Amino acid sequence: MRRAVRALWLWPLAAIALYLLAAVAGAFWPGSVTRIADNVGPPLRVGLVTGPIHTDLLLPLTPDLRAQVAFAASAGVPLDDPHAEWLVVGWGSHAFYTATGSYADLRLATVWRAATGDNAVLRLDAAGPIPAEAPGVDWIELTQAQLFGLTRAILDSLADPAPLPDAGFTATDAFFPAHGRFHLFNTCNAWIGSVLRAAGRPFGIWTPTPFAVRLSLRRFAG
Repeated sequence: MRRAVRALWLWPLAAIALYLLAAVAGAFWPGSVTRIADNVGPPLRVGLVTGPIHTDLLLPLTPDLRAQVAFAASAGVPLDDPHAEWLVVGWGSHAFYTATGSYADLRLATVWRAATGDNAVLRLDAAGPIPAEAPGVDWIELTQAQLFGLTRAILDSLADPAPLPDAGFTATDAFFPAHGRFHLFNTCNAWIGSVLRAAGRPFGIWTPTPFAVRLSLRRFAG
């Protein structure tokens, strides 16, 4: 009886350990990268903001980017604010992402739905100046062509430019329906890797956790 009870505990722990080991391997194994021709002009800096379970992108709010995401301004994202310098972009589970203002709001049913499969959403926000040494932020440099490719990959994830009602973390963000299904093997962090590879940036083939994202950033630095 004790062995049976012990086995019931060991199987979930073994599954978690295998998942995390696979995430490390996926961070180091290079995924397929879209080939993008370089263009003239200085490189542009893009940020990755990693938290305990989620990663956001920071894109410089150039005039071209403002024009491409003008639908977000119509939804209340203050892209034209003179202090706005960065577009904050995230992708995630509809139930988890839009209803969980803080980790204290987590519910088991919400976590289960996100892990087993949920509709995806895209979150956009605007941010002011961010110090280069800001904690939790990693910076990479992209060519202008790569930044265009990244923006295109992000917009390809957008299913509908009409914002979701009554959803937002801040007074300035907005959520939009997105393509794809969120689940344990297709997380917000894995999406980060896919759009970076679509932008011509070498990255790991599978990065389902923030730790895997950071590992891959260091593995493919430069």
